[in-house]
Amino acid sequence: MKKILLLLTFSFPVLFAFSQQAAYEDKVDYQKKTQDAFAVEFPYPPSVVEDALVEKLEKMGYKTKESKGFRNYKGAIIKSITAESMDYIFRVEKKSRKEKDETVVYMMVMKGDANMFPLIGDDVKSQAKAFLNDMAPYMEAYNLEVEIKDQQDVVDKAEKKLKKLQDDGDDLQKKLKKVQNDITDNQKDQDTQAKEIENQKQVLEAMKGKRKS
Repeated sequence: MKKILLLLTFSFPVLFAFSQQAAYEDKVDYQKKTQDAFAVEFPYPPSVVEDALVEKLEKMGYKTKESKGFRNYKGAIIKSITAESMDYIFRVEKKSRKEKDETVVYMMVMKGDANMFPLIGDDVKSQAKAFLNDMAPYMEAYNLEVEIKDQQDVVDKAEKKLKKLQDDGDDLQKKLKKVQNDITDNQKDQDTQAKEIENQKQVLEAMKGKRKS
């Protein structure tokens, strides 16, 4: 009994995590209609998810046409979903105003203007959801590369700032050395001038001594 309870205790978080990531059936507004669609959520910003989606499908050999926030892959054959040619239309948007780094990806399966959702079988629907779920590792890897690039930019900027500070420090050291040299030269000039004044005073006193009383 204890073993069963222990197994259930560890299983619940896993099942919960999976349910949070699993694709589901939803609706999206498209061509002035509310359309049936598949949806999946990713814990990354919309810009990252959309770029990753485009790159992923490009690697599969499909090019996109973007219009009014939708990406259309016309006449594509995604064998993991169905061997039949379909129009796959995606919409990527942030989950909510508060959840700006949470993204929802909608996918419609269409032929021309006809939404094929009511016509495809449960097996195809399951495979469409699996296709979206299978994008999770790619999204994670893509987001990591974006974060690495962003962090590299932070490091590069910090290093550039340090280099400028070091260059400024070198310039200041050169200026300080010049000032120190100027101070030394100035002191010598003061000493020389003081001796000159003393000499001139002696000449002056000698002249005064020649006065006739």
